[in-house]
Amino acid sequence: MRHNKHHASLGVTREHRKAMLSNMAASLIEHGKIQTTLTKAKALRPFVEKVITKAKKASVATDKKDALHLRRMALKDVRDETAIATLFNEKVKEFANRPGGYTRIYKLGTLGRNDAAEMAQVELIKADDPGYKKTRKPAKSKVAAPVEAVPAAEAPPAA
Repeated sequence: MRHNKHHASLGVTREHRKAMLSNMAASLIEHGKIQTTLTKAKALRPFVEKVITKAKKASVATDKKDALHLRRMALKDVRDETAIATLFNEKVKEFANRPGGYTRIYKLGTLGRNDAAEMAQVELIKADDPGYKKTRKPAKSKVAAPVEAVPAAEAPPAA
C-alpha cells in the first residue's frame, strides 16, 4: 500500500530521486536560479526550503554544537560541501527576516524539448523582495437582495 507516501516520485528510484534533488539544490544555492521541469521544480521547493530553514536555525543557535549539528543535517541532504558552506556562511543572511517561502517558481511553458515537458525556473527570493500584491475581488454580500412581495392569487368568485 502507498499510505503516507506524499512526494513526487519523478519516475525514478528513491536513491536516484535523493541524488537528483541534492544536485539540483546545490546548483540552486550556488547559482541562485535554475531551469528544470515543472514537476522537478515542485519537488525541489520543499526539499531546499527545509535546508534553508536549518541554516537559519544554525545562524541563531546559541550553542556551537547545535549549529554544527544543523550543518551536518543539511549536509546529509545536500551532499555538496561548498554549497552548504556558501548557504550557511553567506546566503543565510538574505533569509534572516523572511518567515518562509524562500523560493519562487516561474512557469516557462514547453521549450521545444522532445518530450513536451512543461519547463519552469526556480529562483531564491531576496530578503527585500516584497513579492506581488494579491488583488482581492470584491466580496459578495451575504444578504440576498430583497424579494418583492408577490400578491396572493385571488380566489375565483363563487357561483
